[in-house]
Order: sequence, then structure tokens, then C-alpha cells
Amino acid sequence: MSAILDLEGVSSGYGEAMVLNEVSLTLDKGEIFALLGKNGMGKSTLLQTVMGFLPLRTGRIRLGGEDISGFPPHRIARKSVAYTPQEQALFQDLSVADNLRLGRREAHGFEEGIARLGQFFPFIPERLRQRAGTLSGGEQKMLLIARALLAEAKLLLIDEISEGLQPSVVERLATVLRAEREERGLSILLIEQNVRFALDIADRYAVLKRGEIADRGRIHDPDLESRITAHLSV
Repeated sequence: MSAILDLEGVSSGYGEAMVLNEVSLTLDKGEIFALLGKNGMGKSTLLQTVMGFLPLRTGRIRLGGEDISGFPPHRIARKSVAYTPQEQALFQDLSVADNLRLGRREAHGFEEGIARLGQFFPFIPERLRQRAGTLSGGEQKMLLIARALLAEAKLLLIDEISEGLQPSVVERLATVLRAEREERGLSILLIEQNVRFALDIADRYAVLKRGEIADRGRIHDPDLESRITAHLSV
């Protein structure tokens, strides 16, 4: 299986502070890869570096074999990459429909996309005119994912989407991500602290600890739970 994303010796950080230290990982096409770790270990920093929001200090980032190291965010997004950040990223005063339109580069196919995603998020087609800021917290998270999926990107970067959500909403998110991978071959790099949710949908995982990969493996590894628990408990 060929790689859609390849990180080789990536180091990055904020100002003089180095957060990531020579991180290497590969995400295959059509794969869901879970990057686990406690707060402050560099998970969000990694996604921001991949998207070009933070400068790359050392290493290389390749997308579909192309070196995108140093590319600005808009150039990376145009290469069929969608990003759902951890912090609030909706336009609160715009309608649900307008927020969703911002996820598409082309106007055609919008209605079809709404109908497809409405199977998983029924409130969306029903409330297209509603102001996004008046949605509940869980609905706003679902709208964030819907906007990213509406872009029909090849690679989706998701940062802590399950944080603060009810179990029923988390399960709905898991269902739509599985379906998009199966139906469209979507590749997903998932940053999570909710280990159960992440491992329920992922093919492989890695644990990020103090800016370095401390462990990695496949979801069906026999000692999976004990290894991950050991890393996250200290």
C-alpha cells in the first residue's frame, strides 16, 4: 500500500521552544492512523506543522510522494487536505449552510454532499439557515466534521474531535468516519485522548510522548492495551 503522508525526522515548535523532536511516521492511503498521547506532548503541534501553520525546523513532509515541506497552509489545503482543529473553528455568526460552503472549493455537488452527510447528521439539512453559534456543543463538533468531509479531500487531519462529547455523539462520529473511509478511500490522521474511540476506528496507532514517538503498532497487536496504558499513565 502506498503512503499518502510521510513524515521523516520532523522537528517543530513555537518560537525558540522545540516541541517535536525528529518524528517519523507514515500514513497509507485509505488508512485511519491514531496518534495518542496526553496533553502537552506535541500532538496538535504535529498537525499544525503538517498543515504549514508552524515552520518545519528539520525533516521532510511528503504528501502523496511530493515534498511539501515549507508550503503555506493554502497550498497544502489545495492538495486535497482537510483539517479539523481542536480550537473553535466555525464562523459563529454565519449560517450552517454558509459554514459548510466554506469547506468546498467548487459550488457544484453541494446539495448532494448535504444529502450524503445528512444520513449521519440529520440536523444539518434541517437547520441550514440556523446560525452556527446557536448550535449545541456536540452539534458544532459534528458541523466541523461535516464541513471537512464536504471538501471531499483525500486526507483528513482531526484534532481531539471527541473531547467533551456524549458517547452517542462519539459513536456517530465513528460511524461517519468509517463510512467515508470505506466508500471514498479517505485517509485519516486522528489525534485523540479518547483511546477507546481512536482504537475502535483506527488501523494503526502511535503514542507521542514529550515530542517523540514512544510506541507504535497495529490495532490487533495482542499486548495493545497494556502498552498504551503504560505510556499514558506516566
